[in-house]
Amino acid sequence: MAGRGSRLRPHTLTIPKPLIPIAGKTMVRRIVEDLSDSMSEKFEEIAFVIGDFGKEVEKHLLKIATELGAKGHIFYQDEPLGTAHAILCAEECLEGHCVVAFADTLFKADFQIDLNEDGAIWVKKVKDPTSYGVVKTDTQGIITEFVEKSPIFVSDLAIVGIYYFRDGAALRRELQYLLDHDIKDKGEYQLTSALEHLKQKGTQFRPVTIEEWLDCGNKKNIIDTNQRILSIKQGEENDIAPDAQIEDAVIIPPCFIGPGTTVRNSIIGPYVSVGNNSKIENSVIKNSVIQDQTHLIEANLSGSMIGSHVEYKGSASDISLGDYSTYRS
Repeated sequence: MAGRGSRLRPHTLTIPKPLIPIAGKTMVRRIVEDLSDSMSEKFEEIAFVIGDFGKEVEKHLLKIATELGAKGHIFYQDEPLGTAHAILCAEECLEGHCVVAFADTLFKADFQIDLNEDGAIWVKKVKDPTSYGVVKTDTQGIITEFVEKSPIFVSDLAIVGIYYFRDGAALRRELQYLLDHDIKDKGEYQLTSALEHLKQKGTQFRPVTIEEWLDCGNKKNIIDTNQRILSIKQGEENDIAPDAQIEDAVIIPPCFIGPGTTVRNSIIGPYVSVGNNSKIENSVIKNSVIQDQTHLIEANLSGSMIGSHVEYKGSASDISLGDYSTYRS
C-alpha cells in the first residue's frame, strides 16, 4: 500500500488511499479482517509495505495487527519499482504460509482454501482484460500462464491482487532473483514474473473466483462501494455508535454513524457513512461518505464525499471536499 492514490485526490493528499473509510472502517482494515476471519489458520504476523505516511498512519496499521492477535511490521517502499519489489520489502516475513494482498480494492469472496495447496490466486472474470494481469488454466483447473496487461486477448480471468503461498521462502527467493538479474516487465519488477518462475519449477497455482470486486479508484467508486458494503453488512439495519447523539433526526437504513457524532434536525440516509466526532445539523444527506470531526450545516448532499476536519455550510448536492477544507455558499 505504498502508493498515494492520485485518482482520489483531494482525499489522498493527507492520508493514503487504503486508510479511506468505507462504511465505518478503513479499506485496509476491512481487507485484513476479511482475510483473517476466513483463513483456517490465524495470522501470526502482518506486514504493511507503505510509503512515508507518518507515524499516525503506522500506529493505526500496527493497531490493526494487534487487535487480530498478530505481530505487526512496517516496511517502506521508497521507490515505485513494481509489485515484486514492494513484496520483497517485507522479505523477513516471507516464511511458511503467506497471504499477499494489495490494499487498494475491496472484495466479496470466500477466502477459505486448502492450505496444503502449493498456492492460490484470486481472480475475477472481466469484460476488458487489457488493463489487468490475467491467468490461463488447463482442464484440471491449474494455472498454466501468467500474462501482465496484454493488448492481445489471452484470458478474461483477471488477477484481483490476493495470493496464497504455501512456501513463502520460495517466493522470496524468486523475487530476489528478479532484482539480482534486473528482470523487468514493462519497466518494473512484476510479481507475475516470479509466479511464472515458481510455476516452471513445479509450483501449482489454482485460481479462486471472487464474487464481487469493489473498486475504490475514484470518488464515484468509493460512493458505490460504500453503498454496497452497507447493503451487505447492514441490510435493512443501521449501525449507530452507542454514544452518538441523534436529536430530532431520521436515520434511513442502512447507515453507519460513528462514535461521538451528533446528528440534529436532519434526515440521513440511505447509504450514508459518518465518521467519528462529526456534527450534522439541519441537513439532508444520502448516499455519501462523511469522515471524522467534520461539521455540516444546512447541507443537501447526495453522492458526495467529505473528508475530515471540514467546515461546510451550503446546499450543493454533489461535492468532493478533502480534509481541512471550508465551504460556505
